[in-house]
Amino acid sequence: MKKTTQRVTGLGGIFFKAKNTKKLRAWYKKHLGLPLDPTWGGMAFEWCDAKNPKKKGSTIWSAFEPDTDYFGSGKQAFMINYRVANLKKVLTQLKKEGVWVDPKMEESEFGKFGWIKDGEGNRIELWEPPRGR
Repeated sequence: MKKTTQRVTGLGGIFFKAKNTKKLRAWYKKHLGLPLDPTWGGMAFEWCDAKNPKKKGSTIWSAFEPDTDYFGSGKQAFMINYRVANLKKVLTQLKKEGVWVDPKMEESEFGKFGWIKDGEGNRIELWEPPRGR
């Protein structure tokens, strides 16, 4: 059996569409106590790396408008964001394996982002955090 190299290093975020984002965000704030950032309507769960406690990271939670195209075309209601150590390397390997890879890649102060589709056509976001995160 061929050994598989670990590519995903963690969960970067959970994103989902809401019928009424304002109302749903208020529900999560009131009933689950999520301290949502009013500037973008989501939050970051902060944590420390188990192997290196000085290394910090975060997992993002965010509700999106029902008509967003950020999850790709179609009726996909959620998208999971996975952390990777080297986005370009992972995308190159996945493409070689026949996985659909979005030709568009984005880079910002928040890191590098790329998208693939899983075996059922769900759009997945891969994220390489900026150095030091």
